[in-house]
Amino acid sequence: MIIEQNKVVSLSYTLEVEGDVIETVTAEKPMQFIFGTGYLLPKFEENISGKVVSDTFDFVLSAKEGYGEVMPDAIVELPKNIFEVDGKIQEDVLKVGNVLPMMDSEGNRLNGAIDKVSKDTVTMNFNHPLAGAALHFSGKVEAIREATEEELTNGLFGEKAHQCGGGCCGSCGSCGSDSEGCGCSDNGCGCN
Repeated sequence: MIIEQNKVVSLSYTLEVEGDVIETVTAEKPMQFIFGTGYLLPKFEENISGKVVSDTFDFVLSAKEGYGEVMPDAIVELPKNIFEVDGKIQEDVLKVGNVLPMMDSEGNRLNGAIDKVSKDTVTMNFNHPLAGAALHFSGKVEAIREATEEELTNGLFGEKAHQCGGGCCGSCGSCGSDSEGCGCSDNGCGCN
C-alpha cells in the first residue's frame, strides 16, 4: 500500500530548525493523519506521497512552504490595561515568551506570544512560532492503512464531529454567508 489520498499514515520523524531539534516523534507513538485532507502542510504531504511502509524521508521546507515568512503587521503593541482582570493587571501572566489566547476585533481566536512588556504596553507576536524558519524533516513511514468512512466523515480522532456540517462551512469560518442554511454567518460558523 502506498501513501495516497484518504490513507491513514503513521510516521516517526525528527524536525530540526537551524540545526536544533524542535520535535521528535517516535515509532512507539507515531504521528497519525489522513493523507490529503488538509491536516498537514501541502509541501510536507508532497514529499511523502507515494512512499510505502519502511520508506524513509529527509527534506527541507522553506519558510514559504512551511508556516510563511514573519509578517511585521502580526506584531502589535497593545495597551497594558487590556490585560486587566477585575481592575487589576496580572503581572505574573505578562512575561516575555508566554503565549496567551486572544481574540481579534471580529471575534476570531488566536494565540499571541509576548515579545516585550513595558510600563504601559505589551508587544504581542501573532505569527506562527515557526514563521520565517526552514523546516528540516527526517523520518520513516511506520504504517499505512485505508481510512474508514467514519474517519473520513468525523476525522481520525473525531475532530470533525465538532465542526459545522460539511455544507457551506467545511472548516470553521470559511463560508462567510448562510447561503445554504448551515448556520454560517459573516462571522464564521460558530465552531469551538
